[in-house]
Amino acid sequence: MSVLTREALEASPLADLHAIAAELGLDGYRLLRKPELIDRILERQGGEEAAEENGDSEEAEREREARSRRRRGGRRRRRDADEERDEEGEEDEGSEPEAEERAEEKPEDRIVEGVVELLPNGSGFVRVNHPEPSEDDVYISAAQVRRCELVSGDRVSGPVRAPRRSERYPSMIRIDTINGRPADEVAEGTHFEDLPTALPGERFALGAEDPTLKAIEWLTPLGKGSRATIVGPQHAGKTEALRRLAKALAEKEDLQVQVVLLGVRPEEVAEWREAGLEPVVSVPLGASGDTQAQAAERAVDTAKRIAARGSDVVLIIDSLSDLERRPACRVLAAARNIVDGGSLTIIAGATEPVGGETTVIALDRDLTRTGRFPALDLIRSGTMRPELLVGEAGAEAIAQARAQALESAS
Repeated sequence: MSVLTREALEASPLADLHAIAAELGLDGYRLLRKPELIDRILERQGGEEAAEENGDSEEAEREREARSRRRRGGRRRRRDADEERDEEGEEDEGSEPEAEERAEEKPEDRIVEGVVELLPNGSGFVRVNHPEPSEDDVYISAAQVRRCELVSGDRVSGPVRAPRRSERYPSMIRIDTINGRPADEVAEGTHFEDLPTALPGERFALGAEDPTLKAIEWLTPLGKGSRATIVGPQHAGKTEALRRLAKALAEKEDLQVQVVLLGVRPEEVAEWREAGLEPVVSVPLGASGDTQAQAAERAVDTAKRIAARGSDVVLIIDSLSDLERRPACRVLAAARNIVDGGSLTIIAGATEPVGGETTVIALDRDLTRTGRFPALDLIRSGTMRPELLVGEAGAEAIAQARAQALESAS
């Protein structure tokens, strides 16, 4: 291969430089910016002769190194100022831009407002015509999502920059407002665990004709901020009860219902989707308890941010059965009713009660198997302070129903 001059290399596209570097046997050339890559090619192909051919003196070499340092410093400053994409967010919508593309970057003099939709890798989009995607949507890096503690459904606004040659969408430069409030004020709000809480006092009115849901609504009532488990042995109907409950709650406009599936069969995932409930997390059958716990805790963290901002969110988890007791308790303990604020309700399937529940809904496998519904085991079921949810008369009716069930069992 003939010796190439610096001018010729600088005029070449990056793909050609990569081909030259591969032919020369340079290691790690794809990780180099264009100026560093050109320096490495010149060093490898000609050494001092190439430098002399290009008229490089020792003084010129020092000046080139100084320019390289300035470029690196400039890139760092631009990355901090413009909220450059981190590696985990770049793969979905475009490749890492090269140095010369940054130099050609042009500002975009407009402010965008829309609704956040997060991707599984932590980055996301501002949907300007939510919920439908469009060519006008704006990319948000995972770093911005973490910094501003964004969650799907947040309405944000801020300035954008135009897409680079390798990108399809414009990108947010910064987040100015979140749900109509200054972003700094929202991100620096009171920590979720420090918010004042109260026992659930607002009952979920399911209004369903399904006998199991009717029994749950009046005999084991649930409210905003409930910490609940639906328990029973295998084939007791826990998953079906969770799915029917989730579907009924999802029909309420003032609730955000999120489904987390842990250690489930692929057929079960399909059944949830057919019911119109797209899981936010789905961990397949056979995954370790630690993997399932980590996935559940990530979903809980997102739900906490939604509740801390004044919204009501219900997290349906199927199930906690494969988790050790401590992580299962940690997941369930996140539920709370925030005084004068939002709420986080967690309803999870489990073989046995986890501990710390405000409501336990126990299912009887024999009743389920013989098709006798509702299949509630009232003796093992119960709600803490039910009078806060159904009033004193309702609480007395629950006590009488449990007493009758106890007499029938004896």
